[in-house]
Amino acid sequence: MSKHDSSLQSQNPISSAQNSVENVHRAVNHALSHPTAQTTEEAHNAIEKAENSVAQACIQSHSPAVQQAADSLDQEIERLNTLNTFD
Repeated sequence: MSKHDSSLQSQNPISSAQNSVENVHRAVNHALSHPTAQTTEEAHNAIEKAENSVAQACIQSHSPAVQQAADSLDQEIERLNTLNTFD
């Protein structure tokens, strides 16, 4: 199987975790630029899904990519928490 063929396979847990963290990044950006209860809730929901996805990836692998996804998720959580400091 060529490398190109393997890219057509369904997502593995690591790429799923990375995609989930990218979704969190977008949701947090939206919540920070449009701080409403709905956008904040959407960001929290994205974080919850990403936490599950990263945990699943950790079970599969302890690769640097998984650690990077976990670190990025932590940074996004910190960014979202800055909303609470403006209350």
